[in-house]
Amino acid sequence: MMNFPAILVATIVTLPIGFIWYHKSVFGTVWMRETGVTEESARKANMLKVFGLTLIFSFMLAFILPTLVIHQIGALQLTGGDLTEVKPSYTAFMADYAHNFRTFKHGALHGFMAGLFIILPSIGINAQFEGKGWKYILINAGYFIVCLTIMGGILCAWE
Repeated sequence: MMNFPAILVATIVTLPIGFIWYHKSVFGTVWMRETGVTEESARKANMLKVFGLTLIFSFMLAFILPTLVIHQIGALQLTGGDLTEVKPSYTAFMADYAHNFRTFKHGALHGFMAGLFIILPSIGINAQFEGKGWKYILINAGYFIVCLTIMGGILCAWE
């Protein structure tokens, strides 16, 4: 049930979102001030490592996100993943609900909720211990909320 083309697109979509989100004319200047990153330190960063790890971490998010945004995966999980041994109830469920809630809008809603209720608290907790303020929290969590919203929409709608 894993749709690897959708997972790859959802992975890659984080890059243009990040380019726009962290651009100087959007949140980039404030983000740099809040994190202490300077233009000089940014130029010295190993961009192959930065973008490589960004893609790996984004893939990890895109890989697990279908379990949160596609209801039918929950039914599949109840079978233990072995479709050769399913009970008639699973077959009946899939006959009744196979394509229900498989829309961009529905996936985006669940992606948004994952961002709001998983990512925001995670970043917020770390930020408190790092002595960071609300701008830092909202800029970074906002990026992930937007990413997970779009990723969830892609993953849910693409059957």
